[in-house]
Amino acid sequence: MSLLKRFVYYFGGLILGICFLYFFIGGSGASCEMDYFPNARVLKNIRLKERTFSEDVLRELTRQQLDTAAISQLLDDGNVLFSESDTKRDSCNIYVIEGKVTEKLLKITVENCNKKATVNDILVVPAN
Repeated sequence: MSLLKRFVYYFGGLILGICFLYFFIGGSGASCEMDYFPNARVLKNIRLKERTFSEDVLRELTRQQLDTAAISQLLDDGNVLFSESDTKRDSCNIYVIEGKVTEKLLKITVENCNKKATVNDILVVPAN
């Protein structure tokens, strides 16, 4: 078989395979996001769970004229500070997440359990 025929068979099969994946598997809701690094995995895990807020956090958000959407944005764009987090617990790990939201630097503490993530503490600092 000539080299030209091999390329034709190879690329023909490749195109059929891509079409198969696109039409049959593309609508299944499978995610190909880059969630391989620990920071992205922790944030995605917290985003997917039911979120609750302590009374202190809700009071501080109101005082700073923010709402819970700021926490959601922080969980999209923030950074997990593993050096300040407690990830060796048996039940619920504690994560400290920091990021900039609406010209303010937010630092939250999240208790991440199996079915629920609770935001227990918040620190808001005006960003420079």
